[in-house]
Amino acid sequence: MIRDVLGIIRLPFLILAPACVLVGVAVAQWEGHALSGLNVALVILGAVLAHISVNAFNEYFDCRSGLDKLTARTAFSGGSGTLPGRPELMKLALAISVGSLAGTALIGLYFVWLHGWQLLPLGIFGLVLVVTYTIWWVNNPLMCLIAPGLGFGVLMVMGAHFALTGQYSVSSFVASLPLTCMTSNLLLLNQFPDVEADKQVGRRHFPIAFGRQASVRLYGVLLLVCYGSIVAGVIGHWLPPAALVTLATALIGWRIYRFAGQHADDIPALIPSMGLNVVINLLTPLLLAAGLFFG
Repeated sequence: MIRDVLGIIRLPFLILAPACVLVGVAVAQWEGHALSGLNVALVILGAVLAHISVNAFNEYFDCRSGLDKLTARTAFSGGSGTLPGRPELMKLALAISVGSLAGTALIGLYFVWLHGWQLLPLGIFGLVLVVTYTIWWVNNPLMCLIAPGLGFGVLMVMGAHFALTGQYSVSSFVASLPLTCMTSNLLLLNQFPDVEADKQVGRRHFPIAFGRQASVRLYGVLLLVCYGSIVAGVIGHWLPPAALVTLATALIGWRIYRFAGQHADDIPALIPSMGLNVVINLLTPLLLAAGLFFG
C-alpha cells in the first residue's frame, strides 16, 4: 500500500516544490526581513501538499478518462502507472487529492490570519488551478502552457514571499519569472511522448495544436525569457549581481534545445533530453536562491 501511495503522489518529483519556494524565502531574506523558521517550514509544507494534490488529481482523472491505458509511459511522462494496474485505488487517489488540498488551504488561511486578506486572491487562484488543471487547462494550448509556470513560478515564489513578509515585492515577481518559464518548459517537453494518446481523449496542448518542432522553438523562446529576466532583474537592481550564477544552467538549456530539435519525433532518443530538463528545473531555482542568499 505504501508503494501505491508513493506512486500516486509521484514522490520523486516532489522536490521541485520546495526548490521553487526556496527562491521566495531567499528573496525575503535578501530584502532584510526577519524570517520565522516555523513559518518557512509551513510554507514549504503547503507547497509540497499542493504538489501532491495536483499529482494525485492528475492520476485520478487520467485513469478515469482512460488516458492511462493509451499512454506509453516514460520515466518523465505518462503518470506513475499505479491506478491502471489497481483501479480500486481510485478512491484513495481522490482522497489524497482532496486531503492534501485541504492541508494547503489550512496553511494558507493561517497566513491570511497572520498577514491579511491580500494573500487570498493568490491562494484561491492556486487552489482552483490545482483542481482544474487536468480537466480544463490541458484542453487549451496557451492555458496548458502557462499553468505549470504560474503554479511553480509566480504563485509559489510570490506566495511564499508574502506568507513570510506580509507584502508583495517587485523582486519576488522578477525572481519568479525564470521559474515560470522553466516549469512551463518542463511540462512542454514532457508532453511530446503523449501527443497521440492525449489526442484520443480530447486534450489540446501546444505540441498537439502546433506540432513538436514548433514546440521546440517555443522551448527556446522561453529559455531566452528565463535568462533574460535574470539579467534584467540584476540591471534593474531587483536581484543581486550574485543571481547571475543562475546563467550557468544556460549550457544545459542549449543542449536540451538542440537535441530536442533533432529528436522531436523520436521519443526514445528524446528521453535523455527529458532527463536533463528535470535537472535544469531543479538547478535553476537552487542556483537563483543561492545567489539571493549570498547576494
